[in-house]
Amino acid sequence: MTEPPAEALLFDVPPPPTPVERLLHLADQYTQHNDALDLLLRTTAPSGPDTHAASALRLAADTQSAIKAIQGERLYESVELAETVMRLQQLAFLATASGDLRAGTARGLTALAPEAAVSCAVTLAAETRRRRWASAPVAEQRLTAVQSDALAEIARGHVVAGSSLDREFTRSREPKVLMSTLRALEAKGLVERTTNSAHAAYVGGPPQDRVRLTAAGITSLASVIELPPARPSAAPGTTPRPLPATAQATARSR
Repeated sequence: MTEPPAEALLFDVPPPPTPVERLLHLADQYTQHNDALDLLLRTTAPSGPDTHAASALRLAADTQSAIKAIQGERLYESVELAETVMRLQQLAFLATASGDLRAGTARGLTALAPEAAVSCAVTLAAETRRRRWASAPVAEQRLTAVQSDALAEIARGHVVAGSSLDREFTRSREPKVLMSTLRALEAKGLVERTTNSAHAAYVGGPPQDRVRLTAAGITSLASVIELPPARPSAAPGTTPRPLPATAQATARSR
């Protein structure tokens, strides 16, 4: 069998993830870690302090890698950028510290990590667009505002799915992610469900399905995150401007 030339293989290599995409993926990793701890805490089998240590240390290393990727962009220093790096350093510290603790205590240290990682991604995306607008990713045109909001909630680890009496349902925070929105995103290949990976909705109930972004979903969210909402533009002259108070008084006196 003849192998393709080395030059041809170069075109098959996908581009490396952007720092914003890395942060969204990091948020998903923290969500999976927290879900695993939740399921562990609900089992009757005893667990030692090192049950989750390897996962925690990987998270710390991946967080440090995300920091290096941000620094590699060589963006001009700003308060927002400095605080983003500082928050990620705190996440790395908390992840490392959680590896030495038992599951119950460790779970509290990383509980807010997915939201923090997404918040850092939002800030970084805004800073990147403000400084490098010409090279910013092209906004995903296939997404509605509701779908974009749903992707952000999924990235934060706020959305699970399940079924009861042969009916599917979703559980999320505000803004609510409806099952119809979830199915539309699944049809686009932007999200997926990991079966029985999230804790039950009630004591003694079955595990729920964690809703997660796919690689395509991460790319799509990174292209729209922290963009100003689209507003319909009115044609010039279609909406009359209100008259100043003095002009209104003059008009009434005529």
